[in-house]
Amino acid sequence: MAERRPTVRRPRPRRPVRRDDATWIAYALVALLALSAAAALLRWLAANWWIPAAAALAAGTATTVVLRSRALAAREHRLRAAQLRLALSGPGGIDHMTPDAFEYAVRDLLQRDGCRARKVGRANDQSVDVLAEDPTGRRWAVQCKHKQDPVGGKPVGVGVLYALAGTYQRAHDAHLAVVVTNGRFSRDAHRWGTEQGIHLVDRAVLARWAADGHPLWSVLPRIPAPRNGRLN
Repeated sequence: MAERRPTVRRPRPRRPVRRDDATWIAYALVALLALSAAAALLRWLAANWWIPAAAALAAGTATTVVLRSRALAAREHRLRAAQLRLALSGPGGIDHMTPDAFEYAVRDLLQRDGCRARKVGRANDQSVDVLAEDPTGRRWAVQCKHKQDPVGGKPVGVGVLYALAGTYQRAHDAHLAVVVTNGRFSRDAHRWGTEQGIHLVDRAVLARWAADGHPLWSVLPRIPAPRNGRLN
């Protein structure tokens, strides 16, 4: 009788890990790591509770300071705008200013309108007393003429406009030229200013600009109101 050989059992092949199973395993590992990190963070916060409390207090203080400074700046702007609603005559009015003070008043009115403005009037100023840039980036060159006798005195003549027309673009790189006076302009000045695009602010226009609080471009003809934009 032949001897029976023992049966050899072959190992069963392992089932390959499918892609879906591998994805879920990766998700589970990520979840475990996240839970572990969260537990570690909670333990750290429990041991160092004063650090987030101090950070929250600092953030609250900084926010309060910023909001308070903005409120104070807005209040100062309103007060300044109210003070710049000037009268032409009467005590402290425009008619009683010196020519230098008149130039500063024009600068301050432009700043009230939202412009970046500075007084440049001095000897050899090349016919410009105030330079300004409005909220759309347009540059304004302003010549100021203060009259001691604004009603009965001599009007501002066309020669002032000639001088400004020759310098405001070439010397000051400005887009708009304006002559401001508390008096009046001659007929030739009105005619030539209209032809050449030189804007004239006489006594009546100045009264509306200074007293009513409206920006200069809203009281001058042929100038569109500025749109919100970036200053150059």
